[in-house]
Amino acid sequence: MTGSVSIRSDRRFRLPSDTAKNISSTAARPLDAAPAEHLAFAALRHRDFRRYFIFNLASMMADNIEHVISYWLLYQTFQSPLLGGFAVISHWTPFLLFSVYFGALADRYDCRKVIQIAQVMYMCVSIAWALLFLTGTIQLWHACVLLVIHGMAGVLWSPGSQLLIHDIVGREHLQSAIRLNATSRQLGVLLGPAVGGGLMLLLGPSTGLFVNAVLYLPLSIWLLLVRYTGHRDTKTASARPALSLKDALNVMREASANPTILAMIVLGGATSLLVGNAFQAQMPEFAHDLGTDKQGVAYSALLAANAGGAVLGGFLLEGKALLRPSVRTATICAIIWCVLIAGFAASTSYPLALALLFAAGVVNLAYLSMAQTLVQLLAPANLRGRLIGLFGMSSFGLRAFSGVTVGVMGSLIGVHWSLALSALALAAVTLGLLAFATRSSADFG
Repeated sequence: MTGSVSIRSDRRFRLPSDTAKNISSTAARPLDAAPAEHLAFAALRHRDFRRYFIFNLASMMADNIEHVISYWLLYQTFQSPLLGGFAVISHWTPFLLFSVYFGALADRYDCRKVIQIAQVMYMCVSIAWALLFLTGTIQLWHACVLLVIHGMAGVLWSPGSQLLIHDIVGREHLQSAIRLNATSRQLGVLLGPAVGGGLMLLLGPSTGLFVNAVLYLPLSIWLLLVRYTGHRDTKTASARPALSLKDALNVMREASANPTILAMIVLGGATSLLVGNAFQAQMPEFAHDLGTDKQGVAYSALLAANAGGAVLGGFLLEGKALLRPSVRTATICAIIWCVLIAGFAASTSYPLALALLFAAGVVNLAYLSMAQTLVQLLAPANLRGRLIGLFGMSSFGLRAFSGVTVGVMGSLIGVHWSLALSALALAAVTLGLLAFATRSSADFG
């Protein structure tokens, strides 16, 4: 689906007249309203975005450094697979439960303050880990509380950061900013383990966690010095946020008035639910079957291949200013990703499996950042944070259940079959979304 996107408000959903008007007028603007010139690394032409990119990367890296050090210490202290499982659940479940609510907070309040609160939460968690391990007083309930706070900080950070970069670069360079923001997240995933391991070796785990807390400061301090609030085109505060499933469903109804926004939210959710990143947890078995079951460079390369592909893909796509946002391009990239993941599941060759994972990382970043761009471009200003939160709930929160489709099913039929079938099922859903969005465009355009 390319060109202009138009939308109607459906009486069945009984939207407020001003909301329906905003959705219609926003969606009616063509996505190609931005300048026709394709600029490489367009968002980096903004001085403030360059600074944000660097400071945000430091925070992303700190997030992953904390995972590396705290998970290692927790394993050494408790040796509990159950606690390891809780760490994953506590990371993704807050996205499922609170994304829309925190998106509403970003709509209503200054996003600088929202992000700073999240950064302070991260810093406090790192310092608490350090003190508890340094004094040898860590207990199981301490670990559970800190893991939950860390997960809550992540979901609080996400919508506010998206609104902030929208405010910094504007509509015309939004895709570039979102893609670079996603690239910095993957770069943090790559650098975090290396830096975290280095800090543990050089300074010790507890001191390393104290140093890690400092990495969150540059972004927090920079936010004190800039004027951006995340509300470039919002003149009045949004309604007071409410916290309930009904509120999330109301936002979904409002999103359903726009077939493009609805298709991208469902695409993110289907990807998260059916495949997500559950294959990473099954990597030891894939590595064993590929003949690299010993811990070493070959095994580590499999774990890092997806993130490495995403980082390289982000820089390549930005360097060539490729793939402007459209439903057709996003869904085609998603289908290619499904084929690559299914190919990895079926592969018996280590070099081929590594190449497929790397290529999948490139395509995954391409279609998810494009889906995020479409949602933000078409969302009315007064609903933007909530719709971003809904997208986050869908594309990240549902990852908490991807272990069922890949992991639990894998215990019954084998992880190779479960991953391949999940990827093919996702491809079928994506084809259906493409047909839905194309038909809706023809009906309402």
